[in-house]
Amino acid sequence: MVQGYLVEHWPHLLAMIWFLVCFRGYMQYARAKSKTTACLASVMHLYRLEWMRHMLMRDNRIPDTNAIANLERTVAFFASTTMLILAGLMTLLSAKDKAISIVSEIPFSYPTGAGEWEFKLLLLLVLFVYAFFKFTWSLRQYGFVSVMVSGAPMPGEGFSDHRLEAHADRIAKMTSLAANNFNTGLRTYYFCLAVLGWFINPWLFMMASATVVYVLYRREFSSSTLHSLMMSAEGED
Repeated sequence: MVQGYLVEHWPHLLAMIWFLVCFRGYMQYARAKSKTTACLASVMHLYRLEWMRHMLMRDNRIPDTNAIANLERTVAFFASTTMLILAGLMTLLSAKDKAISIVSEIPFSYPTGAGEWEFKLLLLLVLFVYAFFKFTWSLRQYGFVSVMVSGAPMPGEGFSDHRLEAHADRIAKMTSLAANNFNTGLRTYYFCLAVLGWFINPWLFMMASATVVYVLYRREFSSSTLHSLMMSAEGED
């Protein structure tokens, strides 16, 4: 029975394995490569470190707290949006028969049973729950950054350069942790879009998963945005 199921559904099983390889593989690859190669995450950390160094030299830190608040609002927007998406997916579980009939009319769509449809929706639910946890943890970490900025020493308090540098480094690291968790949530959104292809065709799902990996790699490791961030101000007119 199990062998017959595997033979009948091998394209879906292969697509699922391929997706997991793309999803987890790219997450691990990006994390490891960012430690040795210039990318958006590593370059932005340098900018955050420079930001915190300048923050420690300012008496008025309202612009810094406003910038952190703007970042928090962005993360909060995605966290609340994720909750709405989860509610929509739960609703779709109860209307699967109608959804299956609509998708079956799409050209090149594979026939899908109720069990398979529910499994695909559950995969989306798991991914969006994962993204929600990442967004909310990022939100909390930005809250920690706000506390650290508020408790940072003011100019003229007599702290040594070494202690000031340590303060800037700690706050920049916390800010980067928050940004990296937010980035992980965004990556998960991209892969959720790839999962939508599975409702039509497992081969489309595999192609979409590979495309997401390519797009993410290009943006994070080889984009014009990265090159602009890496440009030195020295020598510019």
